[in-house]
Amino acid sequence: MSMTVDLSGQVAVVTGGAGILGQAVVRAFYRSGARVVVVDRTRDQARQVFGEEIPEGDACLTVGADLTDEASVAAMAGAARDRFGRIDILVNIAGGFASGAPLHETLPADFDFMFNLNVRTMYLVSRAVVPIMLEQSRGKIINVGAKGALSGAANKGPYIASKMAVIRLTESMDAELRDRGINVNAILPSTIDTPRNRADMPKADPDKWVTPDSMAQVILFLVSDAARDIHGASIPVYGRS
Repeated sequence: MSMTVDLSGQVAVVTGGAGILGQAVVRAFYRSGARVVVVDRTRDQARQVFGEEIPEGDACLTVGADLTDEASVAAMAGAARDRFGRIDILVNIAGGFASGAPLHETLPADFDFMFNLNVRTMYLVSRAVVPIMLEQSRGKIINVGAKGALSGAANKGPYIASKMAVIRLTESMDAELRDRGINVNAILPSTIDTPRNRADMPKADPDKWVTPDSMAQVILFLVSDAARDIHGASIPVYGRS
């Protein structure tokens, strides 16, 4: 069952928009009347995903960007503003998971990769978009943490630490922005039911996992007016896992 939320007139930026979760969020926003800025590594990748289902035009802008690069992120935010004149919603989905060696055997490049992917992207995009929201005195920001960030585990240190940084930065941004009309919250998914996760964990029961559509509904609620009094929260979205 889908929520009924009216986002007519609002502009939503979704990073990682061509990924499995990003697609579900973009479609949920589009169905709710929002104009959507789909951000992914390449514009062609995103256009191949959505095609004529969500055509480029008055309700959709597709942007390719390197979200670890300050200039690329600034260009993306500028393109969104030039096209639509405002940004009301930001969903920072871009990120990823990698396990590896024990921390003392982890290469600095692998450590940096996890923090660049999960933390630097969120920081740079927020840095580019928040000033636009402050001019409007309104905005909703949703970051994606992880259930796994809540405790340590062998061979996953950089990933866990990077996702915990997302949670703490969400709380810090909230403290800075809640009195200026901007809600900042995070969701903490457990395992998401994706083809990649099914392939990597063939013995697991995916019926207990969280579907991308279910997560999109939680995000839709958090950007709706019904969630106006939720600030700085990390919402568990665990399914039954």
